[in-house]
Amino acid sequence: MDKINLNLLKNLYRPPKDSHKGQNGKLTIIGGSKLFHGASLWALKTASRIVDMVFYSTIEENEALTKRLKSEIYDFICVPRNELGDYIQESDAVLIGPGLMREKQTREITQSLLAKFPEKKWIIDAGSLQMMEAEWLKKLNQVIITPHQKEFKKLFTVNNGTMEQWNNLVLQKAKEYGCVIVLKGSTDIICSPQKCMVNTTGNEGMTKGGTGDVLAGLIAALACKNDLFLAAGAGIYINGLAGDALYQRVGPYFNATDLSEEIPKILKKLRY
Repeated sequence: MDKINLNLLKNLYRPPKDSHKGQNGKLTIIGGSKLFHGASLWALKTASRIVDMVFYSTIEENEALTKRLKSEIYDFICVPRNELGDYIQESDAVLIGPGLMREKQTREITQSLLAKFPEKKWIIDAGSLQMMEAEWLKKLNQVIITPHQKEFKKLFTVNNGTMEQWNNLVLQKAKEYGCVIVLKGSTDIICSPQKCMVNTTGNEGMTKGGTGDVLAGLIAALACKNDLFLAAGAGIYINGLAGDALYQRVGPYFNATDLSEEIPKILKKLRY
């Protein structure tokens, strides 16, 4: 199985010099809760540095969260729930799940939106991923899921295995459900229905809460203007490089905010 390297990044979309606002990606993010209010913030901060527009919506009962986010970050458009469909239609991709609670409401919202917009590019993460059914994936045209091993086992009802068995299993499920899978771990496995690759960037400092939300925002932003398999592989590779750059300076003593702020520096250094 091929290991991701810098050559992959050469295929990423680059904003044209003469581009105009909106041409370089529009992303909708659906997430956030009173308990996990930081999750959507990390995804927002990361994505807003890459795409032109980020539309954000949270559950109606938690509009106070949106006001709090607006006081901390200014690079997104707050979308009322009753107008969410219009912004999803306008978006190139949709990220759902960061900060959503593991509860019935998350399941219902996720199922409803996936069914209503099956043609969109979807990135499903965290709360939505934990509350959905695997069969829903078969009804989507383009979708990335970002589980760690525990989430993967729950979603697909599988057991533990060796590294080689995991490689085969992730590819098998990607084929069966027609999706791109990013299995997060000490070695990440990224599979589409056609092929797989592995990522070895990253370190133990990236076990901090919120680093997965940074990754989700990065992958979703890249998915707006790139093939999903490319966006998934490049996103997890760049995310790991950012973590490794931080590790060289401070060891494992960094957090998700540090990681989000390091990603633009890595992108500039790579000049993709």
